[in-house]
Amino acid sequence: MLLRFRGPDGTFRLTVNPSDDFSSLQSKLLENLPEDVDSSSITLSNKPVNGRARRLKDLKGVPISAPGLSHGDILFLKYDRQEALTNGHSKNGAPSSSTAQETLSSSSNRLNGVPVSSAEDASAPPLRVSAPKETAQNAWETVQQAELDDRLDQKDGKIARPRDQKMCRHGPKGMCDYCTPLEPFDANYLAEKKIKHLSFHSYLRKINSATNKPELNSSYVPPLSEPFYRVRKDCPAGHPPWPDGICTKCQPSAITLQRQPFRMVDHVEFASPQLIESLLNYWRRTGAQRVGWLYGRYEEYTEVPLGIKAVVEAVYEPPQINEIDGVTLLEWEKEQEVEEMARLCGLERVGVIFTDLLDAGTGDGKVVCKRHIDSYFVSSLEIVYAAHLQAQHPKATRWSNSGQFGSDFVTCIVTGEEDGGIDVSAFQASVSAVEMIRARIVEPSAEPSVMLVQDEDDVVEDGSAVTSRYIPEVFYRRINEHGASVQENAKPSFPVEYLLVTLTHGFPSDPNPRFLADGFPIENREAVGESQDLHAVAQSLGVTRGKADQDREFRSLSNFHLICYLHGMGILSKEEEALFCQVATTHDLADGFQLTSSPGWATLVAILQESEMALIV
Repeated sequence: MLLRFRGPDGTFRLTVNPSDDFSSLQSKLLENLPEDVDSSSITLSNKPVNGRARRLKDLKGVPISAPGLSHGDILFLKYDRQEALTNGHSKNGAPSSSTAQETLSSSSNRLNGVPVSSAEDASAPPLRVSAPKETAQNAWETVQQAELDDRLDQKDGKIARPRDQKMCRHGPKGMCDYCTPLEPFDANYLAEKKIKHLSFHSYLRKINSATNKPELNSSYVPPLSEPFYRVRKDCPAGHPPWPDGICTKCQPSAITLQRQPFRMVDHVEFASPQLIESLLNYWRRTGAQRVGWLYGRYEEYTEVPLGIKAVVEAVYEPPQINEIDGVTLLEWEKEQEVEEMARLCGLERVGVIFTDLLDAGTGDGKVVCKRHIDSYFVSSLEIVYAAHLQAQHPKATRWSNSGQFGSDFVTCIVTGEEDGGIDVSAFQASVSAVEMIRARIVEPSAEPSVMLVQDEDDVVEDGSAVTSRYIPEVFYRRINEHGASVQENAKPSFPVEYLLVTLTHGFPSDPNPRFLADGFPIENREAVGESQDLHAVAQSLGVTRGKADQDREFRSLSNFHLICYLHGMGILSKEEEALFCQVATTHDLADGFQLTSSPGWATLVAILQESEMALIV
């Protein structure tokens, strides 16, 4: 009787005797299977999925004809592979480590032929064989996601609908097409709620349902892959690396730009209007623009299915040169220290904010509206800047084959509206834009509404080497005057709208900011007469020559700028700084009394009192 066997490594046929035992198949199967197959794990089934599977070793004594098999039937195989063995281990009968040690121990001669005495042989150390190394895991298996992403992954994400009184004919516990929960990526629901972009996790549900099908019992394949528009350096074709050689395997494909259907972050929420007001005060006093880093956290945004919002709790203004038409950032020596203080406060850097304001000259506080439908909303230079920052802050996710995809970093612009008011706009550069900037395919234009595609003939300096640039073909799709979707060549320029994703922004209806005090001067504002010194700390904490106002101390501690300045003084210990940050964010009185009773705090108060007395004298 002829039986067919199909497994992960192919299909083969065996001629068997129906009266033979199933156990007699093991030797025949192993001859047609890879050498590293574990014989004890071989499983036979009548179907590829959801069949009656039995281990071959459990069928001992069962005739092959017992299950009703006939000539030409097919059985499906499943099996496990043995781990690769190293350091003297072998899969084809080579000696193991213990055998090798016995062979070495039983040798009675040295290499020069001189016999080895029994005393010398007994004192020789045993041969040490290291354990086999574990195989490297895939990137998506070892990556550590954010806690928020883990929670959203576990959620169902379905959009509940109430029972339709007109169309539903079932009871209260029934369900029909008119009240069945919707998927989080349902197009009609998004259009009804005027949601322009899918949330990142809704987009994941949409593409993962087409990539991985659990009902087929197939292995997991990450549905996301980061775009790569550069020439691959590890080409397997064997030709010289670029620019001396290139082939279809290592050159990037043509790029067709489309508007990104999803966004990594859906909403930017400022914990307090004072955050924007303090940034505007600098512009009002100087007329120059200002940049600040946004520190906060990411939370679930319930207004969008499986949405994410960035909650901004503090704005830190790094060293910079401010001008009327721009800002130049200087070297930030205290960056790591500020990052550490933010971590102790339970915050992280979530974005950047900058102003682009010009007074209208009417004397009533109105500003010029630079960004409108006839000009631009985000300039090409701002998109390049945002793309650089997003590339520095990648998002870790187990849904990508590289372990990361996109970025949660947001960019906010404080600019004028058409009615002369001031508003905030938030955006992100698309995933394709970040890779195009990284590959140096595009560059900003003097006209802010378009992005330039660079030429292949240009050369760029990469360290000491000068390499030619490979620019793939770039296209974009648009709706022409006849309402048809047409493809256009992006050279020499194309609209910047294809490279950005807009976000919503706002303030909470019930504000509950972590930092309550705002009386301490903001850093790096010496140009407008604001400086952080001991006198400012003493005034903020209510410390005078003879005493300290303890009630005022607790209130004024809740200030991120004060936390960063006191860290730079180096008076408090690491434990006291951690307690300080906890008091500033949780406003717990018990922790506050514990902080004010610490030796470091007593030293700080004494220094402040002495400085106040020195000012009076």
